[in-house]
Amino acid sequence: MNEPRPSRSATSAQGDAATRDSAGKPRRRKPPTSMVVATWAVRVCFAFVFVVNVQCALGFALTPEAYMGAYELAGVPGRVAAQGIGVAFLMWNCTYPLVIWKPQRHITLAGVVLAQQVVGLIGESAIRATLPAGHDLLASSIDLFIVFDAAGLLLMGISLAVFLFTRNLCSKRREIDS
Repeated sequence: MNEPRPSRSATSAQGDAATRDSAGKPRRRKPPTSMVVATWAVRVCFAFVFVVNVQCALGFALTPEAYMGAYELAGVPGRVAAQGIGVAFLMWNCTYPLVIWKPQRHITLAGVVLAQQVVGLIGESAIRATLPAGHDLLASSIDLFIVFDAAGLLLMGISLAVFLFTRNLCSKRREIDS
């Protein structure tokens, strides 16, 4: 009679047991330090831009009078316009929290955040380029948004690029090790 052959060697079974927890579930591999650092870099960069954006949004929405003069707005229409800008900023920032929470899971959403930043930067730059002379305060207010959006785009874009590069490098190393 033929005896059934064990499907795995004893050492293989012991190796599998060592990679399981007490409940028999496979243990998670600890991510490489470089991946942990890259993940936190994305979180910090996106969180910084998010916090500044939300602070600005709340300022426009809750205290529009403080911003109306810089945009040559006045009266009820000016107040409502400034508040509308604040609400638009808040809407724009709804995409950030998931990226900050789990960047590795929300890469596509991080791309959306960067696309939004590009749209804002291009739009503000176009508005600034068409602004006639004699509106110095308005021009300087728009310039602040351009500078911040450009800096935010660079900060988030570089951190995301480093994250993706590191993730790809770690994946290749894992394939080699397997």
